[in-house]
Amino acid sequence: MEFTCNILFFLLLLLSSNLLTLFISTTFYSSSCSLNSQLQTTAATVDEPDLPSEFVAFTSPQKLPLGFNRNFDSEEILPSVGSSCTILQRDLRRYMSYQVNGSCPDDELLSQKLLLKGCEPLPRRRCRPSAPRHAVEPLPLPDCLWTTPSDASVVWSAYTCKNYTCLINRGRDQKGFDDCKDCFDLGGRESRRWTGHAASNLDFTIDEVLATKPPGTVRIGLDIGGGVATFAVRMRERNVTILTSSMNLNGPFNNFIAARGVVPLYVSISQRLPFFDNTLDIIHSMHVLSNWIPTQLLHFMVFDIYRVLRPGGLFWLDHFFCVGDELENVYTPLIESVGFRKVQWEVGRKLDRGEELNEMYLSALLEKPLNNSW
Repeated sequence: MEFTCNILFFLLLLLSSNLLTLFISTTFYSSSCSLNSQLQTTAATVDEPDLPSEFVAFTSPQKLPLGFNRNFDSEEILPSVGSSCTILQRDLRRYMSYQVNGSCPDDELLSQKLLLKGCEPLPRRRCRPSAPRHAVEPLPLPDCLWTTPSDASVVWSAYTCKNYTCLINRGRDQKGFDDCKDCFDLGGRESRRWTGHAASNLDFTIDEVLATKPPGTVRIGLDIGGGVATFAVRMRERNVTILTSSMNLNGPFNNFIAARGVVPLYVSISQRLPFFDNTLDIIHSMHVLSNWIPTQLLHFMVFDIYRVLRPGGLFWLDHFFCVGDELENVYTPLIESVGFRKVQWEVGRKLDRGEELNEMYLSALLEKPLNNSW
């Protein structure tokens, strides 16, 4: 009897030990799995995406060197890859509020504000944009090249001036600043740009520039921030096709460009140029590329210009503005790092606001090497 009790006690002890071991091991294993899972989840949450450093450098907000800019309504610029739209939720919500298949809101100022803040390209919309009520046919070529178009070709609600007569006269009558203030006056300074004898060594003429290449090899190109497209018109008269990028900064620049019979490109300076590599013969920009652009963004821009120019293509940097030793210490090294060959390089003082400000202009004609341009 005693032996039987001892055996039963031993079996009970053994069973209890096994159950305890099973409980401890199961609990510990389950907790370990749960802990590991939590650690993995936490790690996935905490770790930042592994993005290329150049992508981060390009898409990060960049402070404008000259501070707040009223055209951008900001003191910084977001270079555009489209995703910047999601940051501008209030404006984006307004822009995307419309009746499907109906008329779009009359919101040119809002759409331009989104573009300039980096929401580029803008989302597509399923509505019809505002258009002139009493539109007329454009003037035929070549009359349209140097004739002010009809007021009926524009929706004027977004602009201070409500007709072309006001725009033509604002250079004389209007106080304060406006982008390209006098360029709607085709009988004024616009009629003399890039032709005849140069006013100074900074003023290259179109014929001088074309003469640096074999005849007929400059055929297509782009004017960045080209105002009312007088450069494109001059080139068209020489059988060269130029697209003109321009915004509508308190004036219907894109409408005016199209009415003149040349092609407007409604993109900001932040956008990657919409051309394939090694395709354009010439790129020109006057005044727009200057020290108001964040230096790193400007570096990206000049490399993008280099990218789309064909080997042997020309980059005409026309009246690049800077101050003091910026040209020597910042912008000359920046331009030289890209790989252009200097065809012409002219530096002069900008004196219209006083010599004491030490303001400088650079006009340069640069060539992408014909051979070994990579």
